[in-house]
Amino acid sequence: MIILIDFGSQTAHLIARRIRELGVGCEIVVPSEAAETIKQKKPEGIIFSGGPASVYEDDSPTIEKEIFELGIPILGICYGQQLMCQLLGGEVKPGFKKEYGPAVLESVDQRIGESGLFHGIPSGITVWMSHGDEVVKIPAGFQTFAVTKTIPHAVIENKDKKIYGIQFHPEVVHTEFGTEILENFIKICGLTPKRSEINEEFVKNIIEDVKDSVGGEKAICALSGGVDSSVAALLVFKAIGRNLTSLYIDSGLMREGETDALRQVFSKHYDMNIKVIDAKEEFLKNLKEVTDPEQKRKIIGKIFIEVFEKAAKENGAKFLVQGTIYPDVIESAGTKHAKVIKSHHNVGGLPENMNLVLIEPLRNFYKDEVRKIGKVLGLPEEIINRQPFPGPGLAVRIIGDVTEKKLEILRKADKIIQEEIGKTEWSEKLWQVFAVFTGVKTTGVRGDERAYGETIAIRAIEAQDAMSANFAKLPYELLEKISTRIVNEVKEVNRVVYDITNKPPATMEWE
Repeated sequence: MIILIDFGSQTAHLIARRIRELGVGCEIVVPSEAAETIKQKKPEGIIFSGGPASVYEDDSPTIEKEIFELGIPILGICYGQQLMCQLLGGEVKPGFKKEYGPAVLESVDQRIGESGLFHGIPSGITVWMSHGDEVVKIPAGFQTFAVTKTIPHAVIENKDKKIYGIQFHPEVVHTEFGTEILENFIKICGLTPKRSEINEEFVKNIIEDVKDSVGGEKAICALSGGVDSSVAALLVFKAIGRNLTSLYIDSGLMREGETDALRQVFSKHYDMNIKVIDAKEEFLKNLKEVTDPEQKRKIIGKIFIEVFEKAAKENGAKFLVQGTIYPDVIESAGTKHAKVIKSHHNVGGLPENMNLVLIEPLRNFYKDEVRKIGKVLGLPEEIINRQPFPGPGLAVRIIGDVTEKKLEILRKADKIIQEEIGKTEWSEKLWQVFAVFTGVKTTGVRGDERAYGETIAIRAIEAQDAMSANFAKLPYELLEKISTRIVNEVKEVNRVVYDITNKPPATMEWE
């Protein structure tokens, strides 16, 4: 097995997932428990994750130096590389330029081919960076194998001690040959990689876990119609049957036609208890004049739970099922040393005295894994391939306060985007595409007269697991068609802009 020491990285669980996908066990531990766990478990390898701290700060997470003397291969990623250098006599300083996104690895003296970590991997590959600090001096016994235009020590190794450090993130899909790099490390550890897949037995085990947890009690499920909540609902339904009641709360923050589409899909495909609750008035009343995105999310989460608790009391339910997936947990700072990026209503808005016991069968999975589980369960394609939609709905796609008028404008613009994208092959390529009400008014011209109208932004992104993403290079002709329709058909809008920011540094949503 491999021990992964988590220093607060947003992608620590993604590293563990990649290791498990290669057929090797991986246990995540916090730094304070690392030395003891390693002594007990005797792993074949150790990985240091990235993290948001700076290694030269007094309160930054660290580990005992004795770990380096155990003779176990070690791979340090980003913060992990910096920490090993700091502890072993190297030097780390704030970078001249922070990097968030792609960079090209350049071999030092054509030496990278000699690296065990890069066996069979070509030079000049594109890797994914996300850091503000950098190693400026490597410890004695180490050698630099690769650099980038801004990083002098992007890949370092101590061959004798089998200690490796890389500044980039091999676990994200945007790093070329990232899985192969981790595969090589597993081989260095003396293990044999074997790639595994989600199958019927895998899903059956999840269902059995839920059945054991819930027993004969009743549960309610927070159903949105999206892939996450739908897969969670079906997993629990297969575990406890009619003891599950799925509740769809119409918050008034959904896309056009969302509620009707959900009714049709679930009445057609499932013999499940589905109850639709109209709570539009309550949500809009509590969101009035609220502009802070974190406050919006927490208000929405609080109302969701209040409505659920009321329904649970009427239903006699003890458990609340949610479609929380791992990126939700990460962005809500679900690990010890992680920092909050943004709260998600199903993990960041829960009251401490909640009267329901949470069941989150997908909490440790990524979106693409959830889709695979859905396929095993036999979910219809219209749900499995549905684009991710934020739990707080359109409230976090409106910059500023949420009003019925803004929601109406956003729904109309978003519907046009969905219609035009749906006519092209991009509908199958995109992870998400949606409209954002920016809250910015600009001057325009309508019928030879000055107009002062709203600005709509288009966000279209390509991704695999939501931890990183690239903006989609949509054709200008398609963008022009969408823009023309929006300004012509939504009279309040006179300007459309296109978001060309990757994740990181941006997130998927604007708020």
